[in-house]
Amino acid sequence: MFKKAHSAIVLLAIMMVFAGCSKYQKVLKSNDFEKKFEMAKVYYDNGKYQKAFPLFEELITVFRGTSKAEDVYYYYAYCNYHLGDYMLAGYHFDNFVKTFPRGSRAEDGQFMNAKCYFLDSADPSLDQASTTKAIDELQLFINKYPESPKVDECNDLIDRLRFKLETKAYNGAKLYYRLGEYKAAIFALRNMLKEFPDTKFSEEISFMILRSSYLLADNSIDEKKMERFEKTLQECDDFIEKYPRSSDVKNAESIKEDSKRQLEKLKNLRDGI
Repeated sequence: MFKKAHSAIVLLAIMMVFAGCSKYQKVLKSNDFEKKFEMAKVYYDNGKYQKAFPLFEELITVFRGTSKAEDVYYYYAYCNYHLGDYMLAGYHFDNFVKTFPRGSRAEDGQFMNAKCYFLDSADPSLDQASTTKAIDELQLFINKYPESPKVDECNDLIDRLRFKLETKAYNGAKLYYRLGEYKAAIFALRNMLKEFPDTKFSEEISFMILRSSYLLADNSIDEKKMERFEKTLQECDDFIEKYPRSSDVKNAESIKEDSKRQLEKLKNLRDGI
């Protein structure tokens, strides 16, 4: 009895699936576009975006220039978003705003365009074109809708995106340091401090600049050593003054003392002593 009941349930489930598929195929093939629009919204509201998507895609052309055009395009852009195609969704949200700039949904469309760029932003180790574009679009939204309740969210997203750019710059500069390319490391690390003055890596970067300066001087030809060790002494003083409680202060003091000794030897050689 149990097996028969179970088989009946399975059979019923299969029949319901086929019935559902058959119903959807009828909607797809229907020329009743009003009904198709209503069904597309039903599928959308139930989270069946894959079914709603082709319906709205067809209806964009059908209802172009009509009172339903804005609704159709808005749903279509959101279908792309919910299906995870953020680049295409962003494009359509942007086009939606340009097509219906005075519509009640223009603000949301502008925000979603920016958010799609945020969601498409790659890992810090990869190209950051979408990250930069997302920051620009989020800032554009803030400038355009300064009173919007979404401004705080925009600022939070911008902070997260800037940290991603900061992390990429930090990793790149640190790679020069690890490879022993000290001149390039100093340049990259200084640029990072200029671009991200509030970076949480500030102390570590400053010490890497100091140590890179010392190692660059130590590995330089004799004609450049004096100038570079003098620069290292300045870096040591600046670091100790700025980070007196740093765990690297003793290392900085050690580098400072060795730089002084090196300078003394160079001066003696120069003066023939």
